Amino acid sequence: MSRISALDNDLYKFSMQQAVLHQFPSAKVEYKFKCRTPGVDFRAYESDIIKEVNKMCRTVCFTDNDLNYLSNINHLSDDYIQFLKLFRFDYKYIYIFTDNSGDLYVDIKGPWLHTILFEEPVLSIISEIYSTDMSNNFELFENRTKEKIKLIENTDIKIADFGGRRRHSKKAHDYIIKEFTNNCPNNFIGTSNVMFAKKYNIKPIGTMAHEWLQAHQAFVKIEDSQFKALENWAKEYRGDLGIALSDVVGLKYFLKDFDLYFSKLFDGTRHDSGDPIHYGNSIIKHYKDKGIDPKTKTIVFSDGLTVPKALSIYNYFTDRINVSFGIGTNLTNDFDFEPLQIVLKMIKCNKAHVAKLSDTPGKSMCTSKKYLDTLKFIFDEKIKGNG
Repeated sequence: MSRISALDNDLYKFSMQQAVLHQFPSAKVEYKFKCRTPGVDFRAYESDIIKEVNKMCRTVCFTDNDLNYLSNINHLSDDYIQFLKLFRFDYKYIYIFTDNSGDLYVDIKGPWLHTILFEEPVLSIISEIYSTDMSNNFELFENRTKEKIKLIENTDIKIADFGGRRRHSKKAHDYIIKEFTNNCPNNFIGTSNVMFAKKYNIKPIGTMAHEWLQAHQAFVKIEDSQFKALENWAKEYRGDLGIALSDVVGLKYFLKDFDLYFSKLFDGTRHDSGDPIHYGNSIIKHYKDKGIDPKTKTIVFSDGLTVPKALSIYNYFTDRINVSFGIGTNLTNDFDFEPLQIVLKMIKCNKAHVAKLSDTPGKSMCTSKKYLDTLKFIFDEKIKGNG
């Protein structure tokens, strides 16, 4: 396995890193790995994972060609591009080991500005080492990819690739992007992976991720954190990158903060946990209650999707609100085994606990139950009008 490009990362990591550079350059953070797939013994993979992450830290940097490409992405600023000239992955910020039961621990601690780009490449390294050991049945993968293309090619559904972090391999990732780009260009609107967006001259896609909103729990009063995160995003991008992530503290709390100003300013929202039909209906009602035509807004669905599931959601919401779909693991790792469900999430910022309070309970993440309970209580009080 060879990671040869610093662009082999998700666009939203670069977008958030720029905002961190401009607004929180001295923030310190901690990230922790979690494998939601039960019973995986990582001991056989530990040395290879460490080797590949170490190699990435020693060899990966932004080339002049990389920087030239990034400089043509409108929302990335000149000073940020200059910063990337100096950026290197630093191995001193990451600690990887397995315990006697085979559980894998990946702890990242250091300046937010210098650790934010680790998440996607580290997860893809772990996924690739495990996945290529489990299967290399590319004939099956190619056939399944062709079946997905047939399902969407005569529809108007819009799909993007969000599958870098849990991909089978770079080869599989490359294949699906090539096939979708060549065979259903009207349906395939881009990829979150900047390297492949550059290679295939398609749109790089992505706005913010959970950590942007989580970190604000350490910067301001907890009840103000989500509002301030959205406000600071708008301050940074002035209406660009206008899809708001809505599940860091749960949908009902999000809608409390997503006031008329934000509802008008942002182009739409991203669904990443909870029931998608309930979510879409709630968002549509929210816009109507604010006097906004939902047909002028977009929902990006991105939670554990398959192509058939995306089509079902698309058909349900047709003519009610614009929808598009970010499909991850099912595009890039659809082989004859169960792919890993792995995440690498921020757990502390400036030594304070932060949390993701998901609409899907198994996706919540925090290392302090006391803080998680406090977060929920504070936002419950806010809903009641006491905060």
